[in-house]
Amino acid sequence: MPDNYFARYLPILIHILMVGALATVMVLLSRFIGPRKPTRAKLSPYECGMVPVGDSRQRFSVKFYLVAMLFILFDVEAVFIYPWAIILRDLKRFGLWEMLVYIGIFLVGFFYIWKKGALDWGETSIKRGNF
Repeated sequence: MPDNYFARYLPILIHILMVGALATVMVLLSRFIGPRKPTRAKLSPYECGMVPVGDSRQRFSVKFYLVAMLFILFDVEAVFIYPWAIILRDLKRFGLWEMLVYIGIFLVGFFYIWKKGALDWGETSIKRGNF
């Protein structure tokens, strides 16, 4: 065993350096050796086999971003239920009441966004001007 503490990490450092060098060599070789014949078809954005129509910088509805944020919010809230379910026996009644309050707050938020029409994607919600 070497006396120097950092000598044990030398194989990892060598591995990282070799991987970095190999990745750099591969990228440079493909850059210099690979054929490049740019055409209009090759430079156009590829969208699942569909012909691109219009500008690629079109504006999205705010509802798209709102639903994405709501998904993340409710997904994170649902993640907290799993650890609670694992230790429920240790928490006894206090843990049950605690989770019922948590789920109650969760449902209040859900019914609020439902009532505001944030989850409606039909034409009626757009005509009402909610979002």
